[in-house]
Amino acid sequence: MQQVTAHCHVDCDRTTLLNYSFKHHEGVHSAEGVLTVETGTRTGRSPQDRFIVQDELTRHTIDWGGTNQPIDRSVLTQLWARALSYLEERTHFINHLRVGASGQYGVPVKVTAEYAWHAAFALNMFIDSPWVQADHDQHWSLMSVPGLTLSGAQDGVNSDGVVILDCVERRILICGIRYAGEMKKAMFTALNYHLPDQQVLPMHCAANVGEDGSSALFFGLSGTGKTTLSSDPARQLVGDDEHGWSDSGVFNFEGGCYAKCINLSQANEPVIWDAIRPGAIMENVILDSNGYPDFTDVSKTQNTRVSYPLFHVKRRVLESQAAPPNAVIFLACDLYGVLPPVSLLSIEQAAYYFLSGYTALVGSTEMGQSAEIKPTFSTCFGAPFFSRPPQVYADLLMQRLNETQAQVFLVNTGWHCGGYASGGQRYSITTTRAIIHAITAGVDVAQTQVFPKFNFKIPSLLKGVESALLDPRRQWSDESAYWASAHSLIEAFQSNFKRFSVSDAIIKSGPTQ
Repeated sequence: MQQVTAHCHVDCDRTTLLNYSFKHHEGVHSAEGVLTVETGTRTGRSPQDRFIVQDELTRHTIDWGGTNQPIDRSVLTQLWARALSYLEERTHFINHLRVGASGQYGVPVKVTAEYAWHAAFALNMFIDSPWVQADHDQHWSLMSVPGLTLSGAQDGVNSDGVVILDCVERRILICGIRYAGEMKKAMFTALNYHLPDQQVLPMHCAANVGEDGSSALFFGLSGTGKTTLSSDPARQLVGDDEHGWSDSGVFNFEGGCYAKCINLSQANEPVIWDAIRPGAIMENVILDSNGYPDFTDVSKTQNTRVSYPLFHVKRRVLESQAAPPNAVIFLACDLYGVLPPVSLLSIEQAAYYFLSGYTALVGSTEMGQSAEIKPTFSTCFGAPFFSRPPQVYADLLMQRLNETQAQVFLVNTGWHCGGYASGGQRYSITTTRAIIHAITAGVDVAQTQVFPKFNFKIPSLLKGVESALLDPRRQWSDESAYWASAHSLIEAFQSNFKRFSVSDAIIKSGPTQ
């Protein structure tokens, strides 16, 4: 029930929040009535400003280093008190929501936001479901206070903004940051820490379901096609970004989608296009002189975004849950033009490529990354969000694959006919969609061949896909140039994989020279 006091608005609905945002100049309306906001200097996540409280428990359970920066709880406690005092003097918004569509594994979260549009974003991205009495004792608290800017080292942090997670006291504080993606990814990180203890594999993936009830998962970093390929008019969407895989099936963590808008078109992404209507929120999207979005304009950032609730998607799974997957798809944007458009992986190879997380940074979601496209390895296809040692997640993946015998595919959404820097072409969305449709219809394992050096299988025939496309060697005008590029990619895989302590079977399943 909506409640309003002098400064605090509790459990306002989406329309109320968006109207407040517009009335108080937090954003403007597009010609079609969609709230459009700017996030200031930060138009993506700030990994250098994300910390996790280190204590006696997390000291031994988190893979410290990189984006997992430790911080003392006393810093969070002090900043939390400052944030509460700051909000007491200002209008703010509280919503009681949930993360995780599973009744068994979902968690309650109390979102406190300085901006009405941040509260509306949380309503879009989390699940608006009534709390039960027990939720008041075990909930997470997420506080977003963009107007509270910090003083860097003086406040025990790195800059004027910070994201701090406390996995024991179940608190998340975001100060000095307007980019709303930090809110959803902070809760994603929280679930990714806790769920493995319950034998649930948290995944940076999309999921959808066919007419026959068969489900498919799409793993990948930003820009590889998770949202675009899973938002298929012929299938029902479960979710586009964050899921859990338990022994009973797959469930969405979220209640909405957070799609990239760069070069968005009605022809290529009809589901996303149709979802951008009042109730959605566009971030850093440029409006033309008539108030219509120009999705080709990246003058502010390549990471333009839209948040919309799942009920904006016509074909969706209403309960946001699905049976265990029949197909698991790893999306890799290969800059070298070496990987086949589709490969079939063994369970050990699945673990290898899951841990590798090879792709390209395309329109990066992180601040400080250049506009240049470059290769990267991101463990579990989402390294910044998985705080446990990588082997924890790989073991759970192999366990689920052994239980279900789901087929695993590596799909190249990147280049062929040459590399990114050597005259190659990117696979069209039409071609990749045809490959995905063939995968979800079922691939005949008998019609495959082992691909040299990489040792995975590739199909000889695939319905709806030109056979000449299936072997990347045939797409290069000079096969020796292909193998030179392949040599570079294999070296990169092997060099990256040295950091993992895994079984010989997994190591040997990777590419060889």
